[in-house]
Formats: sequence, C-alpha cells, structure tokens
Amino acid sequence: MSEPAPAATSAFPKVQLHVVTGKGGTGKSTVAAALALALASRGKTVLLCEVEGRQGIAQLFDVPPLPYEERLLARATEAGHGNVYALAIDAESALLEYLAMYYRLGRAGKALDRFGVIDFATTIAPGVRDVLLTGKVYEAAQRNSRNKNARTYDAIVLDAPPTGRIAQFLNVNNELAGLARVGPIKSQADTVTTLLRSPRTAVHLVTVLEEMPVQETADGVAELRAARMPVGGVVVNLVRPQDLDVSAREALLAGTVDDKAIGKVLGATGIKAPMSLVPTLLSEGRDHAERRRLEDSQRALVEEIGVPTYELPQLAGGADIAGLYELASALVEQGLA
Repeated sequence: MSEPAPAATSAFPKVQLHVVTGKGGTGKSTVAAALALALASRGKTVLLCEVEGRQGIAQLFDVPPLPYEERLLARATEAGHGNVYALAIDAESALLEYLAMYYRLGRAGKALDRFGVIDFATTIAPGVRDVLLTGKVYEAAQRNSRNKNARTYDAIVLDAPPTGRIAQFLNVNNELAGLARVGPIKSQADTVTTLLRSPRTAVHLVTVLEEMPVQETADGVAELRAARMPVGGVVVNLVRPQDLDVSAREALLAGTVDDKAIGKVLGATGIKAPMSLVPTLLSEGRDHAERRRLEDSQRALVEEIGVPTYELPQLAGGADIAGLYELASALVEQGLA
C-alpha cells in the first residue's frame, strides 16, 4: 500500500474565513464541506455554514436537517485533530439573535416574529437578508467579545451564494453603510465590511472544465476584485482521469488509427469481439479525445485568471462521506487548506 502524499504548506495560513462560491452544478457545497474537513485535519476547530436554505450540508453528511444552532458534524480522521461544526443560517433567526444581542429585545423580538414583522423586513427591505446572513458569519468570527462562553473557531467555511451574485452578497454591508450614515447599523455594516475585505478572508471559486462555468468564474474574480474582496483560489472540480496519452489522442482526432491493428490487439488480449465492434470503439475514443481537448482549452483559460488553481477528481462513488474525506485529503496535499 502506497504512502499518502505529504501535505503541502497551506497557501492561506492567516485566513480565518473561507468563502466558497461557484456556478450551480459545479459542486461548490461539496468543495466547501471538503475544505472544512481539510482544515480540521490540520487540527483546527471549524464552523461550516450555509445560507441558502437548501440543507445541502445535512444531505452531504447524511444527517437530519440542521437547525439554527451549531452542531458537531464530523471529526478529523486522526485522533487529536480538529472538529467540524455546522450551522444553517436563516435570516429570521439571525435577526432575532441580533435584536437580543444588540438591543436586548428577547421576548419583544419573538413577539415581532409572531406578527410577521421580521418576515416582512427580510423580504421587502433591499439587502436586509444578506446583511443578516453575513452578520451572523461575522459574529462567529469575532467570538468572545460579547459572549464569553461561546465556542471559538480557528476557521469558518461559508457555503455562499452562486458566483453570479457573490460580489453583491459580500458587498451588501458596504452598500448599507453608504445609506446609514450614523448609528449602530452603520457601525455593524462597517465592521463586517472590514472583515470581508481583510487578509483574514479569502473567496474561493469552484468551476468545472466547461465554457460557461469557466467564463462565470473569470467574471466573478473580476467583480470581486472590483469590490475589493480578497480572492483566494479557483478549485477545478469533477476532473476526469486522462485515460489516453497525447499521441493516442492526436491519432484518434486525426483518424489515423489502424482498425486492423486494434482488432488484432483485442484478439491477443483474449477479448472475443467481432471486427464490426472496432469502429464503435474508435468513435468512443474520438469522443473521449475531443472532450479532453476541450477540457485542456478551458484549463488554459482558468490559468489565465491569475489566481492559485487546485483540482479535485470526479469521484467514482459520488460525494458520500468517504468521498468528502478523499477530497479533503487532496486539498491538504495541494495546500489550499
């Protein structure tokens, strides 16, 4: 049995808040979960948060839906290493907590909830929902300033909204600060914006080697930079193995493969197949080679974005718990965690 590859030094040793975004279908929630496990394997206590109400974390780890409460989700594989806690943040609960923490409106806040005022505020008021969601993440990062008994975290991983709205989501506090010139709302918005734009934060983008996700990733990086948000790395997910070398791929694409030679090879290996099967095999081989050529062109575009790039394989068994640990190990080996 081969020894595992040694872990690389983390490329983001000073980052506490890892924000993970990506176009739908690229597996951003899977990558966020794997990153949380990877950070825990380095001995860190990690909080994995989601804000979209999909209960994606619970589904990945095969546990009941998460409440608005930090729950132990997983432990690192080796004894003595870190733990992963999980939290599903919803705006209504975050607002109740905010009212209790900053305005001491415990029972009064719950009364507002019964009358539907909170739902009205988070639905109608522009940006209020995103302000509350990012505010809760900020509170978790700033523990012990108000609640001396709260659990502190070495790292927080946020399974964030998709790339198309990530800059707006993270920049909402800055926009709110521009509207509220004075008072506690402006003060909180300013402090959250300071965290999100600081070296303590990194925004990682997940993509696959296809044209639309790669283009959206490049656009997302540009928007984040324009908003002065710290871009971390690009994670290329669902990478398929290279089953053919370069010369074999070129021969398939050029149509220069000898049909008869293929038939002889099949016969020599003991595979009983009619010669009529050979054209079908070659057609599948050309499709494979064409796909790899397309992926190589997209990989080159990812490299042109100009940020650190990491690759995760497509898991044969899907993203189950064992698969998440496998992906976590790959992130540690490559130095993202």
